[in-house]
Amino acid sequence: MPLFGELFVSDLLKKPVLDPQGDELGRLKDFVVIKGDPLPLVSALILEEKKKQYCLEWENVGIFNKRIISSKVYSPKVEPYDPADDILLIVRDIFDKQIVDANGAKVVRVNDVKLEGESNNARIIGVDVGIRGILRRLGVERRSEKFYHFLGKTLPHSIIRWSYIQPLEPRLSTLSLIIPRQMISALHPADIADIIRTLPHEQGLALLKGLDPNVAAEALPELDPDIQTAMIASLDKDYASEIVERMPPDEAADLIGDLETEKAQELLESIEKEEAEDIQELLAHEEDTAGGLMTNEFIAYPPDMTVHDAIERFRLDAHEVESVYYIYVVDNEKLVGVVSLRDLILSSPQVTLAELMTTKLKTVTPDQSQQAVAATISKYNLLTIPVIDEEEILLGIVTTDDIIDILLPPASRKKRRSV
Repeated sequence: MPLFGELFVSDLLKKPVLDPQGDELGRLKDFVVIKGDPLPLVSALILEEKKKQYCLEWENVGIFNKRIISSKVYSPKVEPYDPADDILLIVRDIFDKQIVDANGAKVVRVNDVKLEGESNNARIIGVDVGIRGILRRLGVERRSEKFYHFLGKTLPHSIIRWSYIQPLEPRLSTLSLIIPRQMISALHPADIADIIRTLPHEQGLALLKGLDPNVAAEALPELDPDIQTAMIASLDKDYASEIVERMPPDEAADLIGDLETEKAQELLESIEKEEAEDIQELLAHEEDTAGGLMTNEFIAYPPDMTVHDAIERFRLDAHEVESVYYIYVVDNEKLVGVVSLRDLILSSPQVTLAELMTTKLKTVTPDQSQQAVAATISKYNLLTIPVIDEEEILLGIVTTDDIIDILLPPASRKKRRSV
């Protein structure tokens, strides 16, 4: 069989397939695809004639190009064919399916499939996700090119190579396509969340399951609360627990507080005792208060610690804390001062934190309203604000990120409840 170069499937559909004498066997309806190394191979053509479908094995295909498709066999040798659900067909299973564009960090749709001839085989080399694919399927690509040229513009090509694509699920009848997990993991958590939000639940869940738990723990809080709870409730207990353990305590508390009581209790019993206690502590506060906003994940050292020792400890402790702007100085759990990271780094190694710390502190109590906390942070241009009880025990901190969530609330507010 002569090599045919590169072709698009939509250019070939409905074209007549001729037998060796030039008689029409049927019109091309679809392509059967099997796994190949490195790219999928076309194993057969699906023909349609008088509303009946036939399978023409690739080994029996003669000429195959944009103008002529011919067969080595005659009509009587073409067997009737009813494609099963467990094989992959290009038109049925790939056309119009959703994939992720890594460059744009968004979900796009497959408008066409690109084939290439190699060693007498036809391979899938990419998918067209752009306007060209749509115009090609409508049969107006060339006319549109001329119109774009008339306007002084170029009709763009939007091809994603198949080597960057893999199935989300093993069942080909419900095939969805996605870029490899390592490429997804390299995206910003907010971009990953946008992708999950765009996909149907089952496909978004399959994407989430394929992520490293650390990546999933960063992406999940970026989703709306109802999507978060639907996702975590659909995961198996072990993986859900891994994600929750890696989330900041305040984010984990928001998530668990939105779950059904039974599921929430199951997760709390599955995670490490220390993390569970941190989350339970946060769940005890009303959601619209400083206690409901705060995280109990912060770095605090005693006043007699030297700068040298504080820096050494900080190198170990900071890995476990999401946001670090200050070192809080506590004496028997009471907040007595705060040291900025800048002052810590620039100070003499032998200076103690007591000598370095600022003691005129702005603080809030756990029962103060979110609006009061936001006003204090805004008035004094703070990055974080400590939350203390009536005995000046440091309970947690509220960060500017938490305040932004209040000033620019999501469409669906988090409704936390005690578990």
